[in-house]
Amino acid sequence: MSLVLSPLIHLPLVNPGDDIAALLFRAIRQQRIEIHSGDILAITSKIISKAEGRFANLADVKPSERAVEISQTHNKDARLIELILRESRELIRVTRQTIIVEHRLGFICANAGIDHSNVKPGITDADQWYLLLPKEPEKSALLIARFFKEQIGEDIGVIIIDSQGRPWRHGTVGMMIGTAGVPALVDLRGKKDLFGYRLQITQVSAADELAAAASLVMGQANERIPAVHARGFPYDLRSSSIQELIRPKGEDLFR
Repeated sequence: MSLVLSPLIHLPLVNPGDDIAALLFRAIRQQRIEIHSGDILAITSKIISKAEGRFANLADVKPSERAVEISQTHNKDARLIELILRESRELIRVTRQTIIVEHRLGFICANAGIDHSNVKPGITDADQWYLLLPKEPEKSALLIARFFKEQIGEDIGVIIIDSQGRPWRHGTVGMMIGTAGVPALVDLRGKKDLFGYRLQITQVSAADELAAAASLVMGQANERIPAVHARGFPYDLRSSSIQELIRPKGEDLFR
């Protein structure tokens, strides 16, 4: 088995209103990549957000009393804290540097996934601009997969990924925040290992594993690789959702 990841290098800088599916299709054609059923596109959430116009300028944000209160013991602007509150269901932990939340999409992350890098480069007030996560990443993934089906008749998988931290470890890693066709969780319980033992608890976060691999290809700075074509994913594509990965609160050992 070989997993082959190919960066898409012909994508332009994305602006609000852009058709991401059409841009991806054009870039793939320019690189002469043949799309087969079972292939997967891994796409950074940033270009989805930009196409949706999910920009926020701190000059336009009026902080709530709660945001101002948190800012008094925190190293963040009260207006940024207000954006974090608006994008969150619940605050999990607040430190001087980081705010851990349950995002409105259901997963736990730092600062509600709000990004400040490569948001609005080259403008005088770039330091005031932030980018929120996509509104409905799984809907976006599904629309892209359907576009390719209509154009070439092939069933592909699509994942939207974001760089996030993990408990007890430094650094970020690519994680899936929206999927269409790519199994979020693969249940191996009951299968035999090398020595005939039946697995009891093994479930694979397959979409996250692919997201992490794609993130290595994309990079995190000025690489300008917002999407990756993947071939050789070792599991069958199927209808799935990020909800397969999210632990119920009663099973969450960190809260």
